[in-house]
Amino acid sequence: MGQAERKHRAVLIVEDDAELRGLTAALLEEELETIECESAEAALAMMLIRGPDIAMIFADIQLAGVMDGLDLAREVKMRWPFLTVVLTSGHPRERYRDLPAGVAYMPKPWQPLNILMFAERALASG
Repeated sequence: MGQAERKHRAVLIVEDDAELRGLTAALLEEELETIECESAEAALAMMLIRGPDIAMIFADIQLAGVMDGLDLAREVKMRWPFLTVVLTSGHPRERYRDLPAGVAYMPKPWQPLNILMFAERALASG
């Protein structure tokens, strides 16, 4: 074991619409390992397990469950302040003005290139 093994970086996709979640994963899987969750609660559990491997979280603001995407972003930024977090929503004037510091917002429909650019920046900073 002469060299330290490089960690495989991943993106956590948090979206309760299975079709959109799968589309987003397909878009990002060439750049990063993709981990899909349908709720903020599942995403937090995954962060506790795989936190050091996660380079970016891409989450919808409206999610099924007790927590929404804003709650997830707040919790993640408290525990992992340097992690790239991007929230998205298809609802105009969604509570994006309530975004925690350091969290980006991308309205739906988003452009694939924009997500790829966030992923590349997340990889470069990690």
